[in-house]
Amino acid sequence: MGKVIVVTSGKGGVGKTTSTANLGTALALIGKTVAVVDADVGLRNLDVVMGLESRIIYTSMDVIEKQCELQKALVRDRRVEGLMLLAASQKNDKDDIQPEQMKSICQRLTVNYDFVLVDSPAGIERGFQNAAAGAEEAIIVTTPDVSAIRDADRIIGLLQNARVEPINLVLNRFSPDLVKSGNMLDKSDVLDILNIELLGIIPEDEAVIASTNRGIPLVHSTSSSAAQAYMRIARRLSGQQIPIPDLHAKNFFSGIMEWFSRKR
Repeated sequence: MGKVIVVTSGKGGVGKTTSTANLGTALALIGKTVAVVDADVGLRNLDVVMGLESRIIYTSMDVIEKQCELQKALVRDRRVEGLMLLAASQKNDKDDIQPEQMKSICQRLTVNYDFVLVDSPAGIERGFQNAAAGAEEAIIVTTPDVSAIRDADRIIGLLQNARVEPINLVLNRFSPDLVKSGNMLDKSDVLDILNIELLGIIPEDEAVIASTNRGIPLVHSTSSSAAQAYMRIARRLSGQQIPIPDLHAKNFFSGIMEWFSRKR
């Protein structure tokens, strides 16, 4: 049986959908079978980020209303073996789906897929409840700013009350330069506040926007620092012991310069 993981954030705009698309693709690239589920009914975007919007025929609502079989509603990503998308309906509202119905879909997907990643909408109302209903684990995506972290903390409490565990953190759009200048919270500050395990850090990377606009997940290009970070996270999810790089680590030349400055 596969594993159902909800990818959520509380706050919108922190990179949750981008992370779902990239982690799903990365897991498939390392040989796992993956179904990514868009739970943002009415405002779906996962299909666009994955470049599959033109191939959507059926949605999760069609499955619930028995207009088609679940397997028929899944869209295959032809660029990588073992990756499927279940899109959300654009013409329905989040209240049109019950948490039990989403849970049933996720449980059925675990029969054929190693990982079921559920992309949760922002907020804490019905959309989040639907997305988390079938989840065994959770990934919290947040940026290192106060409002995003406050919302993430609220989501963590809700997940804990629902007995979803483990809950892991992906710290997105992290910039060591901004941390150094005092304009961004450091990793340790975020971990102290949220008190959950760190799954990975995605550095600030201009390639993310370009890949999203093109509908090609970043992990298809391993040259990007963010793509490499997503690949490491996927390997950790699959059980590999991959260390999290220290983004504050000084390079050789900066160390030499500091040594000379001390000698003066």
